[in-house]
Amino acid sequence: MQAVILVGGFGTRLRPLTRDIPKQLLPVVDRPIIEHVVAHLAGHGVTRVVLSLGFRPGVFADAYPDGTCAGLPLHYAVESEPLDTAGAVRFAALEAGIGTGIGSGSGSEDCDTFLVLNGDVLTDLDIGAMVASHRAAGAEATLALTEVDDPSRYGVVPTDAEGRVVGFVEKPDAESAPSRWINAGTYVLEPSILDRIPDGRPVSIEREVFPAMATERRLHAVRSDAYWIDTGTPEAYIRAQVDLVDGTRGDLPAVHPSAQVDPGADVERSVVMAGVTVGPGARLCDAVIMAGATIGADATVDHSIVGSGAQVGSGASIAGLTVIGATERVGAGIQLAGVRIPGDS
Repeated sequence: MQAVILVGGFGTRLRPLTRDIPKQLLPVVDRPIIEHVVAHLAGHGVTRVVLSLGFRPGVFADAYPDGTCAGLPLHYAVESEPLDTAGAVRFAALEAGIGTGIGSGSGSEDCDTFLVLNGDVLTDLDIGAMVASHRAAGAEATLALTEVDDPSRYGVVPTDAEGRVVGFVEKPDAESAPSRWINAGTYVLEPSILDRIPDGRPVSIEREVFPAMATERRLHAVRSDAYWIDTGTPEAYIRAQVDLVDGTRGDLPAVHPSAQVDPGADVERSVVMAGVTVGPGARLCDAVIMAGATIGADATVDHSIVGSGAQVGSGASIAGLTVIGATERVGAGIQLAGVRIPGDS
């Protein structure tokens, strides 16, 4: 099976970290987000990945010069202009030969069924079970749903007793939401869906294609309680990292072996990447310190992100989801809360 991964966004919510790099190439503990996503696919039988690209496509090619990622071959589909989610799916699928047998490595009809994923979502979803449910239902498209505490930030997807989608409720008030089950950004699609997507203009799969299919009762959904997180905000980006080191989702080393952390520093629920230096008396809590950064003596980084090569001076305080961009400097004793450096990002 092949998978189209949507990686064309600008990553605005994570700026300044994404000024020069797509968000899917930002590291989560030990490797870029995209490698976590592709490794999960490889573990569930996916044999080829198509990256639907828009923002800085050359950066991906530079990152994977041999054309493979996490052991899977890559195909790049680069949009000349933004086509929104459905337009991107159609463009990428046709570019890669999905639905035509080209690139599938097999003449089997099953190879035409393909996956679509949002490239900034980390999940432990059982993809094999989802595909089996899709085929058993005879669906044209199947969405994965995940349950959240506050559905007001998402699109809620009500279903009937057979799992057919009966509508979409975009960002409802928490009190009026029909459920807490939302679109989790993983889809199993038949190639016939490509005929539903008009060519030559931006088309949203969530607001245009899927609602029309729901009306025809051709759209199914599968609920999953597997781990799921959209890494696209600073808060979620921090949480995704901490979850991999504190036992929530994994037990990877929180401090890279090449980092130099003074014995007098306090590191709590934080990720310290390669080449980082943390001075005496410094305190890190729910923080992400990216490769090559320096945290001065007695400085505090609390629930914030310090970008690659950035410097935080002695006695400085970084808190409240502050994001310090790559190579930026925060002077000694400076106190920052809830800001982004540089501020024009």
